[in-house]
Amino acid sequence: MVSFETNITCPRVVISGLSGGSGKTVIALGLIELCRRKGLVVAPFKKGPDYIDVAWHALSAGRPSYNLDTFLMDSEDILLKVEARTRLADIAIIEGNRGLFDGMDASGTHSTAELAKLIGAPVLLVLNCTKITRTVAAIVLGCKLMDTQVNLAGVILNQVANIRQESLIRAAVEQETGIPVVGAIPRIKDFSLSERHLGLLPPEEHPLAKMTLERLHDVIAPNLDSDAVFRIATSSLPLAIPALRSNGCGGAVEGAPRIGVFRDSAFTFYYPENLEALERCGARLVEISGLHDRKLPQVDAIYIGGGFPETHARELAQNESLRAAVKQEVENGLPVYAECGGLIYLGETLEFGGETYPMAGVFPVGFSIKRKPQGHGYVVVEIDKPNPYFSVGTILRGHEFHYAAVQKYDPAEVGTIFQVKRGYGFDCGRDGLLYKNVLASFCHIHATGEKKWAEAVVRLAARRMLSGGRLENTMEVNRAF
Repeated sequence: MVSFETNITCPRVVISGLSGGSGKTVIALGLIELCRRKGLVVAPFKKGPDYIDVAWHALSAGRPSYNLDTFLMDSEDILLKVEARTRLADIAIIEGNRGLFDGMDASGTHSTAELAKLIGAPVLLVLNCTKITRTVAAIVLGCKLMDTQVNLAGVILNQVANIRQESLIRAAVEQETGIPVVGAIPRIKDFSLSERHLGLLPPEEHPLAKMTLERLHDVIAPNLDSDAVFRIATSSLPLAIPALRSNGCGGAVEGAPRIGVFRDSAFTFYYPENLEALERCGARLVEISGLHDRKLPQVDAIYIGGGFPETHARELAQNESLRAAVKQEVENGLPVYAECGGLIYLGETLEFGGETYPMAGVFPVGFSIKRKPQGHGYVVVEIDKPNPYFSVGTILRGHEFHYAAVQKYDPAEVGTIFQVKRGYGFDCGRDGLLYKNVLASFCHIHATGEKKWAEAVVRLAARRMLSGGRLENTMEVNRAF
């Protein structure tokens, strides 16, 4: 039986919409920027598995944004996370994904609405008002009646053409539904957060990211009733949460193993919790640039997350010394855990834009970037072969989103340890490429839901450190799991 010892009391609000592209991210960013400029400490969150939106949140809030995902995490972990990350905040702003009730099935399982109910947060519904007036009221009323346990507390009109249209819609919504309209955002000319194939352009690559946020604030501030939004946020239900559980890790100590993390504009997809989990389990993190560092620093393991290696393929290929160093250290037993873009980097070649570029060559696999997604959605895999990271029979949940297709691949030359139960994976229902102490896949996992991941990576790094820099294939490392 779990004992409940504290409450989530921070005001909080969910920004949702009818679909992707409704303007949730723009409104959420504008609200974060507005609150911060008022002197409020904002705790930003994103519903679902997303790296780019949270990077924009963090830039605006001046503090990390965290993902909340009922598929990847259990309810208790989500409540613990919200409590921990809002403890010193004045308001929590949670950006939803897709439509309010859109989930994995007809019942809306794992939807934004489900998350809002779990965390006791009221919802602000963003509606694109292009070429529509009174029908907006019917849409809002339908959402209100769809699930009466969802606290649909306010409406924000987006892409409003003029004052007449705003007045018509505002009157209809408030008369027919009783829900207040708390904002009416006009069409913003010549404004874009810029997009590429995986969604928004990351702020690290946006040449005018700060200026973009300033302009967004200037548009949102006079057209959004921030006082009304804060009143709605303070109507959040106080929630009892379970006592903190031990994560089994004690934090970095003197002589801790060093884990290199590839972080630059080619590799930006890291959940903050994954990096924090590695540190809690005793590792010291060392940043490595695949673009600019010519040699590997002294590290005991490497973590290569996702990102956009394809748009930086020329620079990655030109950094021959680092590619060679990675491959050589892999032969010496260096543990490497890689996801998506990291997997592509560890391949032999990458074809993009009509050119073929050499990569690190750890796996004899070629990749080609296509126009349409090759894998997109939640993933469930089962570990079915011995490996240094996870025990056989372990079930992992994650997500995938990539445009990379396997171009050259001989199954006889590359071993895989993941049987894909849900999702696309690497090839033919398989994923999780294994070579020596390297494990790479298209599956992004979240340390909040997969707690043994960080322990396994740090344990391997510690063994490498204690071995004096050479580590043989260590299939037995996870017997204790």
